[in-house]
Amino acid sequence: MIKNLFKTAWRNISRQRSYTLINIIGLGAGISVCLVIFVLIQFHSGFDNFHTKKDRIYRLLTEYHHADSKDIFYGYGIARAVPRAIKNDIPEIEEIVPIYQQNDEQIQVLNGDGQIDKKFKEARGVVATTPAFFKVFDFPLLEGDKTTALRDPNSVILSKETAEKYFGDWHQAMGKSIKWNNHDVLKVNGILATIPKNTDFQFNVIISMGTGPTAGLLKSDDYNSTGTYFGCYALTKPNVTEAHLTNSLRAFIKKHRAPENQDSEVAQPLSKVHFDTIGNYSESSISPQMIKMLWLIAVFILIIACVNFVNLATAQAVNRAKEVGIRKVLGGNRGQLQVQFLTETFVIVLLSLVLAGGISMLAIPAVGKIMQLPLTAGMLLQIKVAVFVVVLAIVVTLLAGFYPSLVLSGFNPINALKSKTALKGNTKGISLRHALVVFQFIIAQGLIICTLIIVKQMNYFNNTSMGFAKDAIVNVPFPADSVGISKLDYLKKRITDINGVQELSLSSNVPAGEDANWTMFTFENAVKPVDFYSIIKFADAEYLPSYKLQLAAGRNLAPSDTVKEFLVNEAVVQKLGIRDPKDVLNKQIKLGKFAKGVIVGVLKNYHNRSFKEDYAPLLLTTFKNQYQITNIKLSASNLPASLNAIEKLWNEVYPDYAFEYQFLDEHIANFYKQENQLSKIYECFAIVAIMLSCLGLYGLASFMAVQRIKEVGIRKVLGASVSGILYLFSKEFIVLIGIGFVIATPIAWYLMSNWLQDYTYRIQIHWEIFAVAGIIAIVIALATISFQLIRAALTNPVKSLRSE
Repeated sequence: MIKNLFKTAWRNISRQRSYTLINIIGLGAGISVCLVIFVLIQFHSGFDNFHTKKDRIYRLLTEYHHADSKDIFYGYGIARAVPRAIKNDIPEIEEIVPIYQQNDEQIQVLNGDGQIDKKFKEARGVVATTPAFFKVFDFPLLEGDKTTALRDPNSVILSKETAEKYFGDWHQAMGKSIKWNNHDVLKVNGILATIPKNTDFQFNVIISMGTGPTAGLLKSDDYNSTGTYFGCYALTKPNVTEAHLTNSLRAFIKKHRAPENQDSEVAQPLSKVHFDTIGNYSESSISPQMIKMLWLIAVFILIIACVNFVNLATAQAVNRAKEVGIRKVLGGNRGQLQVQFLTETFVIVLLSLVLAGGISMLAIPAVGKIMQLPLTAGMLLQIKVAVFVVVLAIVVTLLAGFYPSLVLSGFNPINALKSKTALKGNTKGISLRHALVVFQFIIAQGLIICTLIIVKQMNYFNNTSMGFAKDAIVNVPFPADSVGISKLDYLKKRITDINGVQELSLSSNVPAGEDANWTMFTFENAVKPVDFYSIIKFADAEYLPSYKLQLAAGRNLAPSDTVKEFLVNEAVVQKLGIRDPKDVLNKQIKLGKFAKGVIVGVLKNYHNRSFKEDYAPLLLTTFKNQYQITNIKLSASNLPASLNAIEKLWNEVYPDYAFEYQFLDEHIANFYKQENQLSKIYECFAIVAIMLSCLGLYGLASFMAVQRIKEVGIRKVLGASVSGILYLFSKEFIVLIGIGFVIATPIAWYLMSNWLQDYTYRIQIHWEIFAVAGIIAIVIALATISFQLIRAALTNPVKSLRSE
């Protein structure tokens, strides 16, 4: 029985090759989108699920309260005194894991004589922690003892891949030495096994806490200031909830923090860390909203593909009417016919799955490249993917095949054998097909509108002035230790002599960045600090001309190696409640207990963060010991030669350090990495949705060409021109697209208006975007149906009107 069903199904679909091919392409494209999205979501959902104690692991966050605005925001940096104190004061905590992360670290590999053999620059993945890290997290060592590898200062564990990079063979790394930032000599006490791709703890170099600059971290008594890169994880005892731990942390910190400081530590479960956009150690987080959006797109794309099948199957119903009539005359009942047609659908779905698998194998690595994730085609071989494919095959078969099986099996055998099909005059059926095409174009045009708005917002990010020069400026980090700083004046003088170097300045940060340091300050000898945080940057007197920063009042900073004068921006003046920027000149600012100076100038507001946020209050002052990067303005005409000369000079001045640079515009582009990824993904899905919708239109045009063939013949006999017939029939499709456009427009406007609310600086959604989307849809649709309509209009009326 089953064998006969599949044999008959194969014969039927083999006879209708073009129809079958179109269905396979449509369903294959829809299923492949679902597979790619499923693999992407599975990858993100599996982050750090392999830890056996994952349900008891929490990240500590600092909850910042802005007294002036009542706003609350979160950061993963905590006060340095917290880890040591809560281990003793909060009994619910079993283990505490402080983690100190540093970026752009210099690592030198030493030979047997203690001399530098190789040098590397580790942009990310260098951390310091305690042995408790391996009690909480399940990261195995290939060599070394977890309990002792980080017990003593100046100990280090390397990942397998890093050990191979440093020493050629990881087996040879144990007991060898490396130097951290040309200062601390570290002994390799362990080799970490290859770190799974789906973890946020992407560590290359794990240093024992208490080494070098981390020596005083766990001895600090400071509960009021937080370290940007000093984070902490806690392992609780069984049955401790997130709410209970957060309440314990709030009560604890309230006892130790100054009364005017309302900031507090809170708990975040490990399962939520990857989906929080405040950041982590892998920079691969994804928001829950993005997950929901991807699922929604997958469902819509799949429905569009199934709608295509329905339209094409019912369009072919006329050609199969006699087959149905004969089967019924020979004793076939409706149920048997429905099973037969569902079997045909299932065979087409199976073939579509094969095509979808091939497309997905190519698409998954491409999507991984766009999203900057380690996605591979091998992820399709997971058991969860196999289960998903089976469920998907059943769902698609039912969605795509149920209605056509009802239509085809419902033909009256007498009418069918007379070629008078039951579809003739069935306005209900025609209306359903029209509704399905409208639904397709609602989704397709909605995706087009959303994509156009996202692209326009990204163009706004990339092309709108941030208030400072950013083109052809290269930032080169330099060693911020005493030796490195002592050579700065010589380095600065030599670089300015290089052909192509136009401006040069030294600073702690670039003008705009997400890694800013925040501080509070005392204004004009006030008893208490101001009630708002400000970004603090340190820079020399050449910083303003290098970046073309403008003054609203006063003058630039005078050259100095220490804190003597301050520049503030207009946002500081506004928050101080002062209307005229000139009124803050010569007023005193005090940072902490010792650093103080007078305000000598007011900077015009520039975007010191991304366009997602408003201007932040900014303090700018000189302090040579805080400088970390050189800001070099180059002539655009000879960039490669200038960079080669700078690198040569760098290796001469700092022979023990690896040379690395980044253009400022590339740094700023990283602000919108996720938005750029979203834009590209949306473009891909919009193209797929349009392609599938066009297949749906093709199906409806095919149906119309068959159903109205005699009408065309009569019109031509009565003198109708080909262009007149084309206009008459295309008008019907334009109406359907128009209905879809009218429904899609407010939905897309609402969704994208909400999306744009996340950005303080954003575009306005104008009518031109919707007009462009509508025109694109109409042009593509008319191009799709033109073949069927032209063929119908050119048919010889003699052939279309004869009855036999």
